[in-house]
Amino acid sequence: MTLFAIIHSMAGYLILRYVLPNFRIIPMIANDSATASVTIDFDSIKNLTVTETQAVDQLILNELSSDVVLINQIGHYIIGNGGKRLRPMLLLLAAKALGKVDDHHLIMAAVIEFIHTATLLHDDVVDESVLRRGKESANAVWGNAASVLVGDYLYSSAFEMMVRTNNMRVMEILSKTTTAIAEGEVLQLLNCNNPDTTEEKYLEVIARKTAILFSTATRLAAVIAGADTATEAALAIYGQQLGVAFQLIDDALDYKASTEDLGKNLGDDLAEGKPTLPLIHAIQHGNEQQAKIVIDAIRQGSREAFNDVYAVVKATQAIEYTEQCADRAAAKAIDSLQCLPDSEYKQALETLARFSVQRDH
Repeated sequence: MTLFAIIHSMAGYLILRYVLPNFRIIPMIANDSATASVTIDFDSIKNLTVTETQAVDQLILNELSSDVVLINQIGHYIIGNGGKRLRPMLLLLAAKALGKVDDHHLIMAAVIEFIHTATLLHDDVVDESVLRRGKESANAVWGNAASVLVGDYLYSSAFEMMVRTNNMRVMEILSKTTTAIAEGEVLQLLNCNNPDTTEEKYLEVIARKTAILFSTATRLAAVIAGADTATEAALAIYGQQLGVAFQLIDDALDYKASTEDLGKNLGDDLAEGKPTLPLIHAIQHGNEQQAKIVIDAIRQGSREAFNDVYAVVKATQAIEYTEQCADRAAAKAIDSLQCLPDSEYKQALETLARFSVQRDH
């Protein structure tokens, strides 16, 4: 399958977004000392890549520009919704930790963000979500058709940016990444309303659907910088494990955050019949009656059962278990950074791994 075909097989994925929000960190005691709670000065981390981030922002705006009004309307709407934009930040920090950021790093940072936002658009359309980051989703405002068609245009722009590097290794990594994301989406669809989904199967979904793009971001930083194979592999592991930790905390937040903090309705995963790790753990460790409550809710995709399910999740300590799994993944991410020389950029990467498990939204 050609790269062009792979990209366009994911039609409808892409709506552009950026603008870093303020982050609020809540205290959390981790089991592993590597992820023990610390005070995180996120502004200082952002400042490490402020010049490069401004260049990426401008690149994003340039690529967004179109004489088709609807493209600009939807694109700027999503931009205004904000977002953490961690993946391009990770790419830039990893590149600086390796001693070099060039124009190709900037292009790839924008492309990574394009692909990520594409998956968000895809999720909202498939899941019929009406809320994204505390505001109406693009498909809720303009409808699925408009979101998909504008996504087609923007994904084509991402493809055009990819080939500017004239680097077959970069394109190989990105083509495999987009394929893995699509496979992860299909696997998640197959798992919906299936209470027999195992922890192993669920982790496979998040490895492909979520963690792979974190891994690709940090891997590409190494590839473009001309790092050795061992360093490339280590940075890929860092991104992969950080991505796993990030998604697991998302799972936990669906049962402990507020709607305002989370930016979506609590219980959305349950309403969609998604067997996330807290639910899988609750089924495995609850008594027969508790397991039946969760199983029935997954099969029916019932938000109305949220309070009953939450009681089971709490009683079986499923949130704590999920957070412990995330802590272990974040610790593995930090361990993989031993390949890098000591610097403020390496320290920032370590801090972001801790942030992934200490955030409240």
